[in-house]
Amino acid sequence: MEHQSTPGNQSTTVGKKAMIFAAGLGTRFKPWTDKHPKALALVNGKSLLQRNVEYLQQYGIRDVVVNVHHFADQIIDAIKQHEGWGSHIIISDETDMVLETGGGLLKAKELLSGKEPFITLNADFLTDLNINNLVSFHQQQKGLISFAVTNRKTSRYFLLDENNRLCGWRNVKTGEERISIPKQRLVEKAYSCVVVFQPEIFDLVPQRGKFSLVDTYLSLAAQYPIYGYDHTGDKLVDVGKPESVVVAENLFP
Repeated sequence: MEHQSTPGNQSTTVGKKAMIFAAGLGTRFKPWTDKHPKALALVNGKSLLQRNVEYLQQYGIRDVVVNVHHFADQIIDAIKQHEGWGSHIIISDETDMVLETGGGLLKAKELLSGKEPFITLNADFLTDLNINNLVSFHQQQKGLISFAVTNRKTSRYFLLDENNRLCGWRNVKTGEERISIPKQRLVEKAYSCVVVFQPEIFDLVPQRGKFSLVDTYLSLAAQYPIYGYDHTGDKLVDVGKPESVVVAENLFP
């Protein structure tokens, strides 16, 4: 089913493919996730998945890969019932084993292949970040990977240098640190889970099996340019726990 972009959208040279990570177990989102996938949790009558599909459509991105594991059949049924909410959605099936974000991306390699950069999102994050601005930043920096970050309080931070290049990671609760590029002054930024990847990422990922994209970023950061794009001030909510739905409903009518 072909659809045209909404008139007035800015043009962007990012590829028209994206992946939404929707396979997680949603353990922080119980009791909903005892019987449903978190991606289908409702915010003002629309599921998190639908909201992210429609968010991508604002930027002309209508070819979307969705990975599934937890209550996979419910997500597949919702996509079929709503005809992809107007987008062309392909399922990356992880019902055998949940692979986390890194493993999930690697499994979807053939579905995302092409010569243009592509976007990934987490189903349980909602934001009004301007993807075109993130892509422009990515192109200016000539990065392998560029991800959105903000100045907000969390327990785990990426550590960026004065040029916004990724140098490390810190868990302020446990004190654990992983430094890829040692520097004296590093700034803590919180991850927004909207990412632009160059297509050659698939040839460079050293991990296999089940792993987080954070591991990939940190293992590649010293050798390849990976940047954080600060979009502090935009709407953003991590719908990780049931109480965050109220926050999301106030921000996203």
